[in-house]
Amino acid sequence: MHGYFRSGRALVGLALVVAGTSVSDAGAPRTPPEVPAIAQRQRAERKTFTDGEITDGFLRTAFGAEYHLAGRVDRIRKYDKPVRVFIDAAGRSDRRAQLAAVVADIARHVQHLDIAVTERRDQASVVAKLVRDRDLYRTITALYGADRAREIRSSLDPQCLSGFRKSDSFEIINSDVLLTVDNGDFVFFDCAYEELLQSLGPINDTTAVPWTMFNDDVQMGFFDVYDQYILNILYDPRIKAGMTVDEVRAVLPEVITSVRAWVAQVNGLSP
Repeated sequence: MHGYFRSGRALVGLALVVAGTSVSDAGAPRTPPEVPAIAQRQRAERKTFTDGEITDGFLRTAFGAEYHLAGRVDRIRKYDKPVRVFIDAAGRSDRRAQLAAVVADIARHVQHLDIAVTERRDQASVVAKLVRDRDLYRTITALYGADRAREIRSSLDPQCLSGFRKSDSFEIINSDVLLTVDNGDFVFFDCAYEELLQSLGPINDTTAVPWTMFNDDVQMGFFDVYDQYILNILYDPRIKAGMTVDEVRAVLPEVITSVRAWVAQVNGLSP
């Protein structure tokens, strides 16, 4: 079983994959409480992309790992089963409701991904733990051990964190998401979207694509159209766990055609 870490908008790989976001300005969902910074980004959002721009972003985020400890990173990694998210809210019912809305928003916008919140931890494939900022590193240490926690802190200095474990066939087995609750709505929603989405497979950050939240320099706070393309391609049935770049390239043209139709429909865009 292998995996990777991604945090502080950087990535770590081990018998598990983790991703995270460092301290920065961030955002909220499409149906959240009014957060001015999110509304501003939604108004300015670019929604039209060429096939080449979509392909480039998908290959850069679905393959690779920014900070890699173990496990191959040259294959597609994704869930091949329904994804159930358990929210450990630490008494913050407001943040729990906000995160549940994020999960529902992702479910609405990714056609072939069965994702929903569960009330039972033993049924969860994703455990999202909400913690106070001061407790983040203590929680990372409890999850991954002191040595790995020190590496994560020195290399990534995360504001929030996500990771997953995968099988030898590159199917994701389960994921962890750590979110801080006390840094404001903007940061909470930005972290929630990025970490939940990366825990589903597109774990590699890239500074080469300016339209994706999987870029250290980009904060969205909502599920933007470009990243909907990436997740819908990843969870198209023709894209399978374990595929190589060449195998993906062979089916991408027909997959993008289908994904374009779905993204246009669900967002009310012109095809």
